[in-house]
Amino acid sequence: MSKLDQLRGMTVVVADTGDIEAVRRLKPQDCTTNPTLLLKAAEMPAYAQLVNDALAWGKRLNASKEATVNAVCDHLAVSFGAELAGIVPGRVSTEVNADLSFDTAATVEKARSLIAEYNERGVGRRQVLIKIAATWEGVRAAEILQREGIDCNLTLVFSLTQAVACAEAGAFLISPFVGRILDWHVKNGGGPYEPDTDPGVLSVREIYAYYKTHNLKTVVMGASFRNAGEIEALAGCDRLTISPALIDELAKAEGDLPRRLKPDDYKKEPAPAAMDEKTFRFQLNQNAMATEKLSEGIRLFTRDLYTLRTMVAGRLNL
Repeated sequence: MSKLDQLRGMTVVVADTGDIEAVRRLKPQDCTTNPTLLLKAAEMPAYAQLVNDALAWGKRLNASKEATVNAVCDHLAVSFGAELAGIVPGRVSTEVNADLSFDTAATVEKARSLIAEYNERGVGRRQVLIKIAATWEGVRAAEILQREGIDCNLTLVFSLTQAVACAEAGAFLISPFVGRILDWHVKNGGGPYEPDTDPGVLSVREIYAYYKTHNLKTVVMGASFRNAGEIEALAGCDRLTISPALIDELAKAEGDLPRRLKPDDYKKEPAPAAMDEKTFRFQLNQNAMATEKLSEGIRLFTRDLYTLRTMVAGRLNL
C-alpha cells in the first residue's frame, strides 16, 4: 500500500484546492477552499465558463458597483463549491470574506447568505462548512451559526488558546495550521527541524491531545503543510487537508506509515472553566507567533479577495 492509502485508513484525507479537475482525480472525502485558492482557480482557463456565468449573472443585478462585485464574488465561490460538492462525498468548505474577520454580525449574515445560495443550487447545508477566521469575533459568529445548524470550519488556528475557544463555542471543525507556524520559527532563527520537532506539528499534537483528554467533539483538521514529513507525523489526526501536489507525493511513496495520533491514548479529564474574552485576547497577545500569523493570514486572504474583486469589476466594466 502507498502511504496515501495507509493514511486514508486512519485519517480523513481532504483536498486543499479549488481545482475541480484535481479533486475529481484525487477523490478526497472533503475539499477546502480559501480566497487564495479561489483566485488561482478563477484564473485557470479550464474554469473560464464558471467565471463567465458568474459575470453574466452579475450584469443582470440592479445594484451598486460595490454590491454587484461582492455578489458576483460570492456567486463564484458558491459556483466552485457546488461543483466540488457534486464530486466529494463529504463536505466543501467555503470561506466568509476575510475583511469581516472582526465583525460577528456581518460574518453571521454572510454565512447565512452563502448557505441560502448553496440551497438554491440544490446543495444542502450538511454538505457545506462555513469557513471563518478564528478571531474572538469569528468564534462568536460560529457559536451563533452552530446553534442554527450551520456547521463551521474555524481556520487560521495557530494556538491552543484559539482551539479551546472554538471547541467551547461548539465549532464543528478547526483547521490548525502547520506550515505557517514552521515558517515563523525558521524566519526567527529556529531549526533545523525534523518532522517530530517541527513546531507546527507539535502545535497540532497539543491541540489534538487537549481535545481527546477533555472529550471535546470538535474535529481537528491539520492544514497548511510544507512537506510530506509533516503529514506523516500527524497520521491518525481526525482529518488532514492537503494540497494536490503533496497528495500525489504520498500516493507514490512506499513504506510503512505508523499511526502517530490515537484518541484512546489520553486519560479523560473534565474540561476546565470556559474561556472568556479577556483571557482569550491576553493569551493570544502573549503568543507572538500566533498573533502575527493570524494577522498575516487575514491580510493575505483579504489581499487575494480584493484582487478577485478588482478582476470582477474590470470584467464587468464597473
